[in-house]
Order: sequence, then C-alpha cells, then structure tokens
Amino acid sequence: MDSTQSVPAGVSEPRQPGALYRRAALREALAQSEDPTSWRQDRTTGSFSEAGRPARDFSTGRGSLAQEPGIGTEVFVGKIPRDLYEDELVPLFEKAGPIWDLRLMMDPLSGQNRGYAFITFCGKEAAQEAVKLCDSYEICPGKHLGVCISVANNRLFVGSIPKNKTKENILEEFSKVTGLTEGLVDVILYHQPDDKKKNRGFCFLEYEDHKSAAQARHRLMSGKVKVWGNVVTVEWADPVEEPDPEVMAKVKVLFVRNLATTVTEEILEKSFSEFGKLERVKKLKDYAFVHFEDRGAAVKAMDEMNGKEIEGKEIEIVLAKPPEEKERAPGC
Repeated sequence: MDSTQSVPAGVSEPRQPGALYRRAALREALAQSEDPTSWRQDRTTGSFSEAGRPARDFSTGRGSLAQEPGIGTEVFVGKIPRDLYEDELVPLFEKAGPIWDLRLMMDPLSGQNRGYAFITFCGKEAAQEAVKLCDSYEICPGKHLGVCISVANNRLFVGSIPKNKTKENILEEFSKVTGLTEGLVDVILYHQPDDKKKNRGFCFLEYEDHKSAAQARHRLMSGKVKVWGNVVTVEWADPVEEPDPEVMAKVKVLFVRNLATTVTEEILEKSFSEFGKLERVKKLKDYAFVHFEDRGAAVKAMDEMNGKEIEGKEIEIVLAKPPEEKERAPGC
C-alpha cells in the first residue's frame, strides 16, 4: 500500500487535550460515516460498536445479520498510537466493508488507548480486505498500523513457573493480578515424569475466548507483572487444529501416555502385540507411540488397554494425530 495516501479525518488537525476534543472529533468522523446514527460507544470499556449491529452491505444496501459473524471476520489492529481514538479508526476501516463491532482497548488511568484493538466485520471478505488496505498503513507520520486476521486462540503458554507450584497455587497467585483471571476457565499443568510432585516449569492458561486471552497476554507482557517475585515469559500456545475425520479413520498408531519410568519398549511390545502385528514401538519419557500394521488391531488394543495398569501406573491411550502436512502460516 502507498504510505503517502491521505489519512482519515481528524489526523491533519492538531490534537487537543481532553474529552471535549475527543467527542467533537468523533462526531465529525461519524458525520462522514455511511450511517452515523447507527453507532454508539460503550464508555465503560472503550468499546465502539453499531447499535443493533446492522449489516451495511455496499452492493445490496442496508440489511441485517441474524447472528454474530463467525470465525475469520475479526482483525487484530496493533501499533496504534496511544493518543489515537475511534474517530480516526472508524472511517479508515469502514473502507474495507461494514463493521459489526470495534473494540479499542483503553487504559482507565491515563485515558489513552493500550495500542491495540479488535474489529469484527460483517463478513470474511471485508476482514480480508481490511488486512490488504490497512496493514502497514501510515495512520500518523512515521506510525504504521499492523493488521492481521485475528487467530481464535484462547490459550497462553506461561514459562518461568516455579516447579514446586500446584494448579491451585498458580490460580491463587494469578488472581492477585488484575485482568489475568477474567475469563480464565482452566490452568493446564504438566508434571515431571520422574517426580509427580513437581511441574515442568510452565503452564497453559485456557480462556473462554480470544479477547480475554489477548488482554491477559498484554498484561503479562508489560514487564510490570511479577509472579512469585519473578517476571514470567508468555507466548501464544500453538493452536491445536483437529485433523480431518477421514484422515483419522485411517490412523493405525496409538499414543500411550502416563507411563511409569520402568516401562520399556520391550514391555510395551509384549503388552500390545497380543492384539496384532506391530510395526514398531517408540517410547519418549512418559509416553510412547505404538504402530500397528492393521487399524482394526490398533482400535481393539486401544479399547481394551486404555485405563489398564502397566508397571503399577494406569495408562491412557488415544489414536495418534498424524503429523501436519503443511506448515502453519506465521502469526502477525
């Protein structure tokens, strides 16, 4: 995109402090909108959305959506200058298509935005067009937006967790930090294979939606949050995509977990070969992959062996997910 293009209404004017300017600039921007009467602002959250959420289609005229837009209609907008508000974002992103919802994340203490927003469009095409039009857009001199399709990832990876902490300890400690437990539905913790009293030094935080996870991630990445006196590392957990059912219907490999340290490949081979001919067995730490020549034998072994004890520990068995054929597109 040509970075010399004109910027939205309000950018060329000198900024003035205070809420009066913000409201005046917003009114001016919305006056240029296709339907300024349809917009409202939630003053408590800094959320900005269409009243009644009508879908405005450029080709067919005004319409309405029976339900909220689905996956692929939301974009994440980053690198927003902190003193920029909805009055400049709305006219810009409307060029891509009808907006269902715009949520500019606000800092209640400073009154400025937090540098990012989520915009939901009425359709996937508009969201994709927004990325084309607005990614790297020079919203202010020397300030370029970063725009990408929002990945519906609800899970965060959090490292630097003391290894002696339990799930309950983590929940209790994180609840002391404002914004971390809002929308949190689960803490996933993995134990060391040779010592079940210790975790592996990391956990996963599962949130009810992407927005809650994104806000918690932003809070943890600020550098101001300390957990047990230490700054933790945080990243998006790799999203888990469910494989094609037709592909899974051909799987002949079992994933066996929760194995005792004394379990060897020879022990596994002896236990599972009763159900059919094996191609190979591979054990890694406290889990293993058991390869059968026949799918029917693999399914029978899974049904009969799941929950059984081997070397004093109850094992868990599922069909192994096949390796991905394609690399995931890098996130933005």
